[in-house]
Amino acid sequence: MKVVIIGASFAGVSAALEIRKKQSDAEIILLEKQSMLGYIPNGLHLYWENRIADLDAAYFITKEQLEKKNIQCFLEAAVEKIHTVHKTVDYLFYGKESTITYDKLIIATGSSQLSQKIIGSDGENVLKYKRNHEAVVALAKMEASQSVTIIGAGQVGVEAAFLLSKQQKQVTLIESLDYVLFKYFDKDMIQVVQERMVEVGIDLRLNQTVSSIETEANQPVTVRFGNETVTSDTAILGVNVRPNLSFLDGLIRLHTDQTIEVDRYMRTSVEDVFAVGDCIQLAYGDGEETEYIPLVNNAVRTGIVAAANLIQPETAFKGSLRTIGTFLFGYYIASTGMTEAESVFSGQTVKAYIQEVRLNSLPDTDTVTIKWIYDTTSHVLLGAQLISSSNILEKINTLALAIQTKQTLEELQQKEYFFHPSFSQLISATNFVSWLEMRDDNIEN
Repeated sequence: MKVVIIGASFAGVSAALEIRKKQSDAEIILLEKQSMLGYIPNGLHLYWENRIADLDAAYFITKEQLEKKNIQCFLEAAVEKIHTVHKTVDYLFYGKESTITYDKLIIATGSSQLSQKIIGSDGENVLKYKRNHEAVVALAKMEASQSVTIIGAGQVGVEAAFLLSKQQKQVTLIESLDYVLFKYFDKDMIQVVQERMVEVGIDLRLNQTVSSIETEANQPVTVRFGNETVTSDTAILGVNVRPNLSFLDGLIRLHTDQTIEVDRYMRTSVEDVFAVGDCIQLAYGDGEETEYIPLVNNAVRTGIVAAANLIQPETAFKGSLRTIGTFLFGYYIASTGMTEAESVFSGQTVKAYIQEVRLNSLPDTDTVTIKWIYDTTSHVLLGAQLISSSNILEKINTLALAIQTKQTLEELQQKEYFFHPSFSQLISATNFVSWLEMRDDNIEN
């Protein structure tokens, strides 16, 4: 069996490795348009955090490691067109036209930072750094800049604002919604982070939609929104990423947002063609509704699922809960599942409750603030958000698993956990605490 995988980032690599584990005699070929594979998309953030010495360290795997597992890697192989009827892929290999045949095809082309709605978003001083070569350029430009305007207050935008403010850069952050990180947090939970952002000098412009970016080489950047403008040395485009699928042959069904339509086995509408990672929509939880959720954990999971289903459908994708965690402006924050704000669209009757839990039994311990979102009738957990000055990020994994396995609040109280007074409380932080002050009549809608 000959498997061709287009794209060698997280989704493509995880698919290749899983295929090799399951199919020892399969011929596996990765086509990657970049000159290197395995770059970590937020490598520039790791460098700014002093977690790595240079951008060349921001790789999770190498070509040599894959080739040791008998996985062929064609770098600088830019796919031009696929022909699903003939099972061929046309690509430019170091500028030379080439064609390859396949038995099974996995599309794992990832995504790019772009915006068709913002005029001038492709300007030279509008920085994007999902790829290594982009990060190299962005690093040099940011080192020469004193001011930056960041467009989009999602995870990438807010992390960039945090790291650049630590470098004493003058940061303006523009967001079309009325608070930051709205995809993952409710306003009442993220408010403390937002207040800290303003305290450290972030110029936060909320409820503002950017219409254009005006810039010329070696000149300041002017970002226009409504009747206002902001001028800075550079700008960072932190808006949603989108896939580039111009090489498709028209037989593969797409969603209206031009992502590839797949079933829970990662199969496209064309036989023997699969799609994974940032070029597809995913089922949210175990429901039938799908949405675009471009996260690394989803890329890895979908790659593994596609590999399991190459011969026949065996393993269904369990759905995504949009689980994230990060450190921003002095706070560790994490989220999984449904937010209270979006629950009004769910068709369920939902309750939410915020509680503060001590992290261990010592008198000077830190606390974690937890927001629970759960079904009013069944008490099944639907979502959770955490914020603390201590590193509580791993705790979100317990809550994500609880949501995925449809645990009720009462079942969570009975989960197994360790107790040690130096490291934990009498009740695990990821339990819905049932002390007297937690009576049902205190629970808010």
